[in-house]
Amino acid sequence: MLNRVILIGRLTKDPELRYTNSGTAVASLTLAVDRARPNQNGERETDFIRIVVWSKLAELCGQYLHKGRLASVDGRLQIRSYENREGQKVSVSEVVAEAVKFLDRGHTQTGDGSGNRNAQSPNANHSGTAGHRPTLDDDPFADDIPQYNDDPFAS
Repeated sequence: MLNRVILIGRLTKDPELRYTNSGTAVASLTLAVDRARPNQNGERETDFIRIVVWSKLAELCGQYLHKGRLASVDGRLQIRSYENREGQKVSVSEVVAEAVKFLDRGHTQTGDGSGNRNAQSPNANHSGTAGHRPTLDDDPFADDIPQYNDDPFAS
């Protein structure tokens, strides 16, 4: 049997990073993924897919992924259900990420409130020559991110 999902899309908002009671990091995010073919009206439709990321990878996503960033997710489809406050059974479909790749270079918001973005990474290496200004070459995640498989709920 095989349960594998591979997605490429843009984040609809910043990831929500939380921690379980045992201290394990978990991040929730939503990817907007365009469909490959237009509908009957010739328009491209977009699917909004919930993603769950665990452990160190969740912390990295929470730190470096932001609304609008392009990312790929490789994982498995999980369908779970629960009873809401009104006593109704709710079913949730989501992808549990086993690997996440940042496909574009991240930018940080400037402090002027204009929404303009610059090329500085918030955690770029500032060591070296005095007055060194970080560049895109300083991005610690320019290459693939290490892959983790630490889902404590995996069977």
